[in-house]
Amino acid sequence: MAFPRIARFRNAAALRAHLAKIAAPIPLDDAPLSAAAGSPLAAPVTIGGRTVGNRFCIHPMEGWDATTDGRPTEPLLRRWRHFGTSGAKLVWGGEAVAVVPDGRANPNQLVAPACGAAGLGLLLDTVRAAHADAHGSAADLLVALQLTHSGRFCRPGPGPRRPVIAFHHPLLDARHGVDPDLPVIDDDAVERLVDSYVAAARAAAGAGFEMVDVKACHGYLVHEFLAARRRAGRFGGDLAGRSRFLVELVGRIRAACPGLLVGVRLSLFDTVPWQRVGDHGEPCPTDGTPYDCGFGVDAADPTRTDLAEPIALVRILHDAGVAAVNCSAGNPYATPHLLRPAAFPPSDGYPPPEDPLVGVWRQIEAAGRVKAAVPAMTLVGSGYTYLQEYLPHAAQAVVRAGLIDLAGLGRMVLSYPELPADVLAGRTADRGRICRTFSDCTTAPRNGLRSGCYPLDRFYKTLEPDHTALAACKAAAGE
Repeated sequence: MAFPRIARFRNAAALRAHLAKIAAPIPLDDAPLSAAAGSPLAAPVTIGGRTVGNRFCIHPMEGWDATTDGRPTEPLLRRWRHFGTSGAKLVWGGEAVAVVPDGRANPNQLVAPACGAAGLGLLLDTVRAAHADAHGSAADLLVALQLTHSGRFCRPGPGPRRPVIAFHHPLLDARHGVDPDLPVIDDDAVERLVDSYVAAARAAAGAGFEMVDVKACHGYLVHEFLAARRRAGRFGGDLAGRSRFLVELVGRIRAACPGLLVGVRLSLFDTVPWQRVGDHGEPCPTDGTPYDCGFGVDAADPTRTDLAEPIALVRILHDAGVAAVNCSAGNPYATPHLLRPAAFPPSDGYPPPEDPLVGVWRQIEAAGRVKAAVPAMTLVGSGYTYLQEYLPHAAQAVVRAGLIDLAGLGRMVLSYPELPADVLAGRTADRGRICRTFSDCTTAPRNGLRSGCYPLDRFYKTLEPDHTALAACKAAAGE
């Protein structure tokens, strides 16, 4: 299925007309405004009593270039410098940091105990110094650290995954090689894991971070617990039980580090896992009974969302003292089109089953519904990169309309980190650096290579042997 490329639309009006045809009414301003001209994206926002200088946010991304014991390297620090030079005033985590070594999603992911306060401080100092050098001051910059455990997708060393699961999933277990006899993580182990999150948060606070993020998205452990209806005991069953792990993490971190802000990156909705079938993707077949293994999913039709529980959870998190929620969706291992709308799929994915702009609208619309239901919660939106040239037009319109508080950027920052600064300065965007969603930044790590923008970032274009290996992987996949 072919869809029109964003670059073919000559102006916002032309793109708006196409959006009307596909029933994806993404708000678009005719042109982005500079800060001097009163851009809504230039307005400060208060998060937990802390002033953040503008409405651009850098999403946390999962690096594959730390040392094997989980400490920063120069390529990793280069990425953090780019977060600082970007001009965004909220850096939400920068990178996913595992709270225990066995909780890594890859053997070269940052690990909080290995980093310690010194290693974490190096990350913070790097982004702050780069921001101050590029923009004069880091006084209104807020930098968070994302804390995670990868759950069923743990791969802490070479070889196969070493999953930790909240419950046995009828579709994902077989798909990802989970032994049907593997015990689920028991309640005592969950409590010990809470201690590890608290220790990581203390290290972050000791390093000078003003905020940590508890990652509750993308199929990882905390997110999986939100769908653990089949789990017995205090961490499963109804929403109160399924959200208990997350709520306890928030409460324990806030009690141990009273001056530290806590955010949550949350997948607002999911769907039944998808699979490649020939030259296209399809939802995995279910047994016809209500689907009880998703969060934010309509059990009667798991291809549709149901935001009743996500909205209830955001209210719970607000009452628990969470400073902000970063809205995402889906699971990159099972539903990549849901969270990363793209023209070109990753090597282990499937061709887009819909115009990716529909996926962008789905995320904007869901976050807008949550904002309307819980207006007191500060929300960050996701899914904007596929808009490419028109990302600033949409981000400005969405913030202006009050559908979201901050616009988050992920893949775009790998190819064009200075986009927020250029937009707010009124400079014409550099079209040669705009992310075209080739998905190499996902395909590379899926094949054990470092994640970066191989098509547009010269550093990765010439990075050997990764560049050659990536080309071979794509050729083997028929790309």
